[in-house]
Amino acid sequence: MDSFIIDGGIPLRGEVTPAGNKNAALPLMCATLLTDEPVILHNMPLIKDISEMQKLLSSMGVVIEKLTPKTWKFTAKDINKTDLDPDLCRNVRASILLAGPIVARFGSFLLPPPGGDVIGRRRVDTHLLALNKLGAHAYYDRQYHFEVTGRLQGTDILMDEASVTATENAIMACSLAEGTSILRNSASEPHVQELCHLLNLMGAKISGIGSNVLTIEGVEKLHGAEFTIGPDYLEVGSYIGAAVVTHGEILIRNAGVQYLNMVKFVYNRMGVHWEEIGSDILVPENQRLSIEPDIGGAIPEISVMPWPAFPSDLMSIAIVIATQAQGTVLFHDWMYPSRMYFTDKLVGMGAQIVLCDPHRCIVQGPTRLYPEKLESPDIRAGMALLLATLTVPGRSVIRNIRQIERGYEQVDEKLRALGARIERIEE
Repeated sequence: MDSFIIDGGIPLRGEVTPAGNKNAALPLMCATLLTDEPVILHNMPLIKDISEMQKLLSSMGVVIEKLTPKTWKFTAKDINKTDLDPDLCRNVRASILLAGPIVARFGSFLLPPPGGDVIGRRRVDTHLLALNKLGAHAYYDRQYHFEVTGRLQGTDILMDEASVTATENAIMACSLAEGTSILRNSASEPHVQELCHLLNLMGAKISGIGSNVLTIEGVEKLHGAEFTIGPDYLEVGSYIGAAVVTHGEILIRNAGVQYLNMVKFVYNRMGVHWEEIGSDILVPENQRLSIEPDIGGAIPEISVMPWPAFPSDLMSIAIVIATQAQGTVLFHDWMYPSRMYFTDKLVGMGAQIVLCDPHRCIVQGPTRLYPEKLESPDIRAGMALLLATLTVPGRSVIRNIRQIERGYEQVDEKLRALGARIERIEE
């Protein structure tokens, strides 16, 4: 189990370029199963979850050629959809995204349970309900069973929650269904939009992209295409946090400013500001972090909501920023019951945080943090803890860094390029 050793307290300075959006790359990889023609994806992120999905697709017979380190060609011509390796499925949560394209193109399918972060129950019901609505018989019996007779049938689907991955599965299934489907209460995150754009390039007919109502006219066959994955706005939000908590100055290239409106709104409430320079953003040094109270001096609440509201995946980063800001703020993540548990580790470092319940915590700052030996519990919490150690003069250790590297490309190399003293120890 590899570890990071961090000697913190150094302002970060320089330039950084975010990787391609991991949450877009994973469904795009699965979408290549919808055609027997080659699909080329540019700006692939070089992270653990992507390599695990690569192994899973390769085990099914998808031919993957790396034209460059970040440009991959996928050809899903001769597919073996049986006997999927349970260990490979367990290694990546996004294995659930195989359901939509395989059921649409090949019919019946057996999927071992997916793995992923330990942040509470990850509900799968919405996936099954959507596929059942399209005519599949989908159920769970220690494994996920999908039985289809004939072609899926387009229909009107009301998603019982705006689940990102369930929406992506439904979109992929609807694209090859017979007739027209309408997805209501669908997720509309940037990665969902990118999936729709790729499918349209492949010959799908999807309208309403970016809204929570999608209309999909099913087609008989999809063809190959070429697509460039956009920047990971979650990585951008993390490096903004790294700049401000270390009182440094970072220029983030190709930051995807069009995806940062709500992040900017929430971060502004904690005193975080940046300048937009074309497609880049500049986070200036020595910002005076201060929580903006609600009207009447009330404690403000930062809550996650579906897109275009504040994303759950940046909640952990925002909490670390708040520990260095003047004032008090309530954080509320109703989506994942274990998202807040990592705050115990921040408390151990000296943060003034009250964990109200599994979904809410109150942060009072600013507080001086102290070096600590820590364990990364999940992708986002791991990155948040890494940011916390960067603020601390002295040596800290973070173990189980595999969790961080599942979602952040070459994070130690990028931080060292910004001046951080961080060393990888292989154990």
